[in-house]
Amino acid sequence: MMKDTLLEMLKPFGPSGSERAIREKIAETVRPYADELFSDAMGNLIAVKRGTGEGKRVLFSAHMDTIGLMVYAADEKGFLRVTPLGGVNAAQMVARKVVFENGAEGVVYSEPLPDGKYTMGRLFIDVGAETEEEALKIAPIGSVCSLPLQAAFLGERVSAPYMDNRSACAVLVELLKALGPTKHDIFAVFSTQEEVGCRGAKAAAFALEPDVGIAIDVTVAGGTPKADPPMPVYVGKGPAVKVKDSGSISTPAVRDALIAAAKRAGVPFQYEVLPYGGTDASAIVTTRGGIPAGTLSIPCLYVHSPVETVSLRDMEQSVQLLKAYVEGME
Repeated sequence: MMKDTLLEMLKPFGPSGSERAIREKIAETVRPYADELFSDAMGNLIAVKRGTGEGKRVLFSAHMDTIGLMVYAADEKGFLRVTPLGGVNAAQMVARKVVFENGAEGVVYSEPLPDGKYTMGRLFIDVGAETEEEALKIAPIGSVCSLPLQAAFLGERVSAPYMDNRSACAVLVELLKALGPTKHDIFAVFSTQEEVGCRGAKAAAFALEPDVGIAIDVTVAGGTPKADPPMPVYVGKGPAVKVKDSGSISTPAVRDALIAAAKRAGVPFQYEVLPYGGTDASAIVTTRGGIPAGTLSIPCLYVHSPVETVSLRDMEQSVQLLKAYVEGME
């Protein structure tokens, strides 16, 4: 079931600011499991599971946007120039096919490299045009593109673009399915524009005023040859409870409650101290007067590459842990 859900989450288009297709797919999927379902001005999708009114307001946030490229110009020979949406590695985009929201296709290549360095300013997209006007008719300025889905199945691991953060979207979908009646109001936020600054989660957390917020995201995994940094978080060894990253230090009470939930559920877990990066928790914890927040992370190899790799078992255990967290809340 998790594999099927993950693949359905990976298919729709959805770079930052262009999340319509993935929002519609998630809405279709979670509608039977939500008491309310709506979108806000930021394009967040919010699924509400009402409690008895005697508990807390609990927000879970999994961002549905991906990294991508946006057209800002075309030259006289019809080659498009692009700027990144999020942390795009220029070298990993060279000689790749891309697909635009309107269905147009192109291929990415680079100018010659006198210093051997790929940079975003040297990349261009060939859409088969021969003039500036023709290129911009195919992909006008502001058009967004991303890599097409190409998945590899490596035992119980799956490798594909956009595990960041569609794997977490799949976990949140499965959590909504798994949760039974509860006294708590559950707000499942599928947020927008995380890759460009955690913007959707900030708006959602401000509007919903939760008592606690949990971001669900991926984290960098170690274990590969000469990994830098040598992260002691590994794919296949359970979800990771975040202690800190560059965006937030997890609220100790939330961190400890996630650890306690893992123990009650009998699932393995790992501690995550990430020396960079950030999640929607950074937006939640600083909203209004401050909201207690933490992050549950899915270990992921090759983050922000075309071959992001996660474990289905880690994802399933994430659902079990989060279910135990809700059921164990005071």
